[in-house]
Amino acid sequence: MNNLNTKDLITTGIFTAIYFVVLFACGMLGFIPILFILLPFIAPIVTGIPFMLFLTKVKKFGMVTIMGLLLGLIMFLTGHTFIPIITGLVFGLIADLIFKAGNYQNFKNSVLGYAVFSISVVGYMIPMWVMRDSYFEYIRSSMGTEYVNTVMALTPDWMLFVVILVSFIAGIIGALLGKSLLEKHFKRAGIA
Repeated sequence: MNNLNTKDLITTGIFTAIYFVVLFACGMLGFIPILFILLPFIAPIVTGIPFMLFLTKVKKFGMVTIMGLLLGLIMFLTGHTFIPIITGLVFGLIADLIFKAGNYQNFKNSVLGYAVFSISVVGYMIPMWVMRDSYFEYIRSSMGTEYVNTVMALTPDWMLFVVILVSFIAGIIGALLGKSLLEKHFKRAGIA
């Protein structure tokens, strides 16, 4: 078994930071209610680019799991609930197992693994359904009643399952986009 070394952890930390910055930029779209509910579709597509670049550096089990956990911790430290820690760890671990099954090089495993990893984004939104009253009361204090009423109208209970499915599909699109850009630009530039 290959243990993670300092270089692996530094690589994971750097790409976690890049992924978070891109994710945060996507999250800024959430100030518009309709775009807020579309974030599980938009974010995995955009973050697929840095993630696929990260995957070219991953050769050992655990790096993707650590990235998922770190992203969950960062979200927790920036004001989200503990739920992103759980979803980041669980979907990061499952994705890591899928990548490992393909020896971190198989195309299908890369696409499927990233699609599964992308479901972790839903963890940031789950409180909207499982802690509905307290979550929207908290949001109301910063975003206002009109924003909250619009988002509540867009998020009936069944929408949680749609959001999970959409994030998975967006993950597939993001992986394909990221792979395409890797082939066209990053490898030519000697980055990947």
